[in-house]
Amino acid sequence: MMSTPMTDFDTAFAEDTYKGLTSFPKYLLSKYIYNEKGDKLFQKIMEMPEYYLTNCEKVIFEEHTAAIADSFNGASGFDIIELGAGDGKKTKILLRHLAEKKYDFTYQPVDISQHVLDELEAALADEIPEVKVKTQQGTYFKTLERLADYNTRKKIIMVLGSNIGNLLHKDAIVFLKNIQNSMSSDDMLFMGFDQKKHPQKILDAYNDPAGITEAFNKNLLERINTELAGNFNTDSFLHWETYDPESGTAKSFLVSKEAQEVYIQKLDLKVNLEAWETIHTEISQKYDDAVVKWLAKKAGLAIETAFSDNENCYKNYVFRKRINADSEN
Repeated sequence: MMSTPMTDFDTAFAEDTYKGLTSFPKYLLSKYIYNEKGDKLFQKIMEMPEYYLTNCEKVIFEEHTAAIADSFNGASGFDIIELGAGDGKKTKILLRHLAEKKYDFTYQPVDISQHVLDELEAALADEIPEVKVKTQQGTYFKTLERLADYNTRKKIIMVLGSNIGNLLHKDAIVFLKNIQNSMSSDDMLFMGFDQKKHPQKILDAYNDPAGITEAFNKNLLERINTELAGNFNTDSFLHWETYDPESGTAKSFLVSKEAQEVYIQKLDLKVNLEAWETIHTEISQKYDDAVVKWLAKKAGLAIETAFSDNENCYKNYVFRKRINADSEN
């Protein structure tokens, strides 16, 4: 006799966890790594020598600050809306320059973690008190639904780090289309894309010898244990990273070292795992100019310019809405 599938969930986390662990192959959504512990682990990841992305983008902001600021400027000022703001370390370089040069702007950081937003707002009040800050807690998709309402002056939609890389191309196009639909002809999208490079450099960034990325991924299991009364033994899982240089796709997995059964009380769910069975936890897509141009065209956007670090490891692209983009989509 088959058990009746659960259909009544208290939270999106509960529902998504149920769906992921009853699928084949199994998966968990990476956005749920980011609770208070996950936020701190990611900040440690960004400080690792192997995690080149942060330093590369920091170099771009340091070396091209004035040019980026000039591209943002509008006749009546502008609003910077940053999706997935995190701790804002790189953004602060730009914000400090904008404040010093007395640009007319507001900064609106968006993040799924209220804890991160609270820390960022406090840090900005202390370090750059001249900046007008208005935080927004929520997912990208909820925020995008409201973006079109910001139409009184030029808006700069900013997405840094490897945020777009968490999406497969088909999902990235949908994400970019949603942004494009909220843009006027004067608006801009400023977005970071990690570039294709030596495969080993990419693998090292997501599987460091200190085990920080392992702890980061296993935080998904710990969160299930804490919030959904699961009994995962994190030591019985191996963290494994793969990279396909042809597609530019890096994937993270938690691999069961043995056959095991896990029970998640609040979902009334028994999860059976075979030895060496995987739970997919993260994707991190890498790009080149041709792929970015293709994604932009599909989403009704056009590349206006791009800023790169010295080794072309990472690029920040500036997009505008293509003329007649709405009628083409």
